[in-house]
Amino acid sequence: MPQTNSRIFDDLAKLMADAAGAADGVRREMQGVMRAQGERMMGAMDIVQREEFEAVKAMAVKAREENEKLGARLALVEAELALMKQSKPTA
Repeated sequence: MPQTNSRIFDDLAKLMADAAGAADGVRREMQGVMRAQGERMMGAMDIVQREEFEAVKAMAVKAREENEKLGARLALVEAELALMKQSKPTA
């Protein structure tokens, strides 16, 4: 009798392990399908990728810094021009 109970439990354990393996396979398949669907939807929405966003952000920061430098230089040139106009004798 003990062998019968043991065999039933062994069969039940094997059945549960097989079911868990099948469930894991289904889970992985669903993950793949959902990931592909998500990527397809994101592609259709024309969303910018993170790398592209970071590259454009860095370009904007650099352009802003350059703009500030040029603004300071322009202010200096305008100040010098104003001084030249003031010191120039009028005829």
